[in-house]
Amino acid sequence: MQTQSDTPRTILRPAEERGMADHGWLRSAHSFSFASYHDPRHMGFEALRVINDDEVAGGAGFPMHPHADFEIFSYVLDGALEHKDSLGNGSVVRAGGVQYMTAGTGVTHSEFNPSEDEKVRFLQIWLLPKERGAEPGYQTLDVAPEEKDGRLALIISADGREGSINTLAPAEVYAATLDGDQETSFSLRKGRRAWVQVARGEVTVNGETLRRGDGLAVLEPGEIVLSDGHDAEVLLFDLERLSS
Repeated sequence: MQTQSDTPRTILRPAEERGMADHGWLRSAHSFSFASYHDPRHMGFEALRVINDDEVAGGAGFPMHPHADFEIFSYVLDGALEHKDSLGNGSVVRAGGVQYMTAGTGVTHSEFNPSEDEKVRFLQIWLLPKERGAEPGYQTLDVAPEEKDGRLALIISADGREGSINTLAPAEVYAATLDGDQETSFSLRKGRRAWVQVARGEVTVNGETLRRGDGLAVLEPGEIVLSDGHDAEVLLFDLERLSS
């Protein structure tokens, strides 16, 4: 059992306080400042700059648009997401899958919902790379349900270990689903901070109940315990500490 002394300090980012956008074909909730939503208190967290909870209607999507010097990935929760880019890549990623793009020196891409009658829901996430001007690239990953059932599965890392996607960002990303009496934990090292994002359901993190859309910033090293899930799906970002 954790005591107050070994539980790291945290800051809650409640779902209902996020920036909201409704464009008809797109409904989006912004954990950090994005597009027309600007809040100087929420400009990002270490290398993590964007978490958008996006729902795109059937047959709709983002037409071709450019990016540079960001690591951008989509974590698909429901439905399917189709990607095309100026590098010649094209794929359809379904629920449980990840599509990942190193924008680097510049790339143009589109994202569409290939279904005409079912929405797609995904988390759109942007990370700052350690160096600018990298060669653009594209990767995908299918995460089987059993790989993240009751445990934190590594999906993105700098060295691509355990079959994860390679990133140029000073970050590692884990995914987990928890229900019932399942419990998992993560030991945050010195010089790191973490962000826990609840994608669906409800889960307890170090004794604090979080629900869909909530984010939790973990400010110092220590044990992060996830438990008491109710149809919960979460992403955990292990981030190099950039700020003092």
